[in-house]
Amino acid sequence: MLKLYDFLMSGNGYKVRLLLAALGTPYERIELDITQGETRTQQFLQRNPNGRIPTLELEDGTHLSESNAILWYLAEGTRLLPEDRFERAKVLQWMFFEQYSHEPYIAVVRFWVHQGLTAEQRHQIDEKRRRGYEALGVMEQQLEGADYFVGGRYSIADIALYAYTHVAHEGGFDLSGYARINDWLARVSGQPNHIPITQA
Repeated sequence: MLKLYDFLMSGNGYKVRLLLAALGTPYERIELDITQGETRTQQFLQRNPNGRIPTLELEDGTHLSESNAILWYLAEGTRLLPEDRFERAKVLQWMFFEQYSHEPYIAVVRFWVHQGLTAEQRHQIDEKRRRGYEALGVMEQQLEGADYFVGGRYSIADIALYAYTHVAHEGGFDLSGYARINDWLARVSGQPNHIPITQA
């Protein structure tokens, strides 16, 4: 059985749980508290030298890390990853966007707020939020006339972007002015076997 090393609050871990739920794939979830250094133990670093979650342990005992790489691996051959070459590249485009233009701002601010802001973080938070709103603007534009991000259907591109977008308000982001994003969030949350981020 698959084993998922996870931290319940993490949107990156949630991406993987959301996909596993959508696919009906059984797995064992192992909670590691990143705030207590539980991913920095020698035992875990043997599984993932980068010391981060999520990390997926496959049936043969090998390990795969980086949330979007895990999504790609699990979605291969399923309805959640297109077969068309161009559409597959577009899925990757949005997954790269999520990691480079979205997650570093929306997810990071959420984490800071949850943990309690340091003086240095208070100094940086306005710029982080500005960049987060830029990412939301790109998403809002892409969703003009489109229900989903690639090919008019739900895919792992949507899962990757949904994870932190739907909890952006926890970092102080106001989504009230993003009608298309809000409609898309509702469509994603209405998918079969959808689970909330708080569900282990």
